[in-house]
Amino acid sequence: MGYEVRPARPADLPGLANIENSGNPMFEEIGIVFPPGPTVIEELIGDAGARIVVAGDPAVGFAAVEELDGAAHLEQISVRGDLTGRGIGAALLAEVMAGAAASGSPGVSLLTYRDVPWNGPWYARHGFAELPAERWGPGIRSYWAAEIEAGLHDLGPRVAMWAPCAQ
Repeated sequence: MGYEVRPARPADLPGLANIENSGNPMFEEIGIVFPPGPTVIEELIGDAGARIVVAGDPAVGFAAVEELDGAAHLEQISVRGDLTGRGIGAALLAEVMAGAAASGSPGVSLLTYRDVPWNGPWYARHGFAELPAERWGPGIRSYWAAEIEAGLHDLGPRVAMWAPCAQ
């Protein structure tokens, strides 16, 4: 069953935190327990600079993108926990890349767990590579520092990644 990827509508927004939280058990199984606090999507809803796309109606997954250091920055892709492994995340990522290219972005950056199979290795299979620290802009450096402050780096090795947009 396919899930259309489309821009999020206001009615989609209240349910997105539940989608993000539905993936927590997968992380808990490998020893990653996120600190309490708002979800990534809760922090982005209302940010006029954020672009949110969803898969399905009602939404079963979402991707949230902001501009950072003159390029698109993927803040989050989440798919409902019971629907992972069905290509929904890949469809969302394809839309993120297409949207970034259409907006003139040179590529897409992201921060993720280096070794979690559905994080760093998954993005690598989709064309992302580690972004060396000497190529980080001030925005990525600031996000990295905020992640350290929030305790995310205590949960496992993190990595900055980049994929160029097809021109």
